[in-house]
Amino acid sequence: MEFPFSRSYSDTEQQNHVKQAIDGNKESLNEIISYHQPFIYNVAWKMCHNPLDAQDLTQEVLIKVITKLGQFNFKSKFRTWLYRIVVNEFLQSKRRKGETQFSDFDDYGERLDQVPNPELSIEEEISYQELSKEMQIQCMSGMIMCLNREQRLIFILGASFGIDHTLGADLFGISKQNFRIKLHRARKDLFSYMNDKCGLVNKENPCRCPKKAKALKEMGVLDEKKMLFNLKTKTKVKDFAEENHEEALDDFTTTYIKLFQEHPIKDDFDKDTIIKELINNDKLSSYFRL
Repeated sequence: MEFPFSRSYSDTEQQNHVKQAIDGNKESLNEIISYHQPFIYNVAWKMCHNPLDAQDLTQEVLIKVITKLGQFNFKSKFRTWLYRIVVNEFLQSKRRKGETQFSDFDDYGERLDQVPNPELSIEEEISYQELSKEMQIQCMSGMIMCLNREQRLIFILGASFGIDHTLGADLFGISKQNFRIKLHRARKDLFSYMNDKCGLVNKENPCRCPKKAKALKEMGVLDEKKMLFNLKTKTKVKDFAEENHEEALDDFTTTYIKLFQEHPIKDDFDKDTIIKELINNDKLSSYFRL
């Protein structure tokens, strides 16, 4: 997966593809979509808490980008122009199923407390290792869903992927100070909950992923053969998050952020099918000379 906010990103190269796409070059349009789609999908995945919803949202966003491509005036960075559209669509799109599961942190905590903490033998703890990882990632993903949409997206981009306040302010159309404040509040809300409930953060908390995983498997909620988050991949969020010393020194939450940055990047979604559908869509092609 390419990371469009890395220091090695070339906006000149992207703008050249845009010019050629507007002139009717399908390969250039394919290059634009192929480059940005995986990152957009992975942000959508974390926003939606569901891979299928993330795929739908990604396609909706890319359709909006394609239909507006001819409006790009080449006076600003293409990356900023594109991700302003992405941010706006993520904030304004219809509510997804994952967003209706939990109303707030109190509700989420109460539901988690209702899941038993059965005792585990050493052998069981080893056997539940992979399912425990699935439980951990699902649980932390659920925590993010307790944030409102704006907080959630700012946290995903600003904390997990390390986008700085200058770029973040540009994408959200707010001041740098306001972006920092909103990010700080999202982190504070999230990590206050984790410090109170999560055994990964505070060892005095009773919640333990292996115990919850055993209970949820017995309840039929978790299944090793149907894991959505603990994917067979070596690529993680931290591989794309660049060091941002200003944000790292922000407050006590640095250690917690590393937990989120250990989460996987999904690259086995049906991206080829989505690209073909977009490129070969007659209605979308009418916006260009394709």
